[in-house]
Amino acid sequence: MPGSDGAGLPGWVRDILRCPVTGAALADGVGPGGEPELHSTDPDRPLAYPVRDGIPVLLESDAREL
Repeated sequence: MPGSDGAGLPGWVRDILRCPVTGAALADGVGPGGEPELHSTDPDRPLAYPVRDGIPVLLESDAREL
C-alpha cells in the first residue's frame, strides 16, 4: 500500500500512534514468530504490541516486554 510502513499502516497514522503505557513513539518490529509488531521506543520500559490483520492492538494486556 503506498504511503504505508511495514505494519501496513499509513504514515500519518503511525505519526500519531503512541505506546498507551509510556507515551513513547512506536517503531516497526517483528515478533519471535515473524509476525509484525509495533515496538515502544521507551528505553526504560520497552514493550511490543501485536499487529493483527493490519490493526495494531495497543492494549497493555496484549503487550509483551522486549
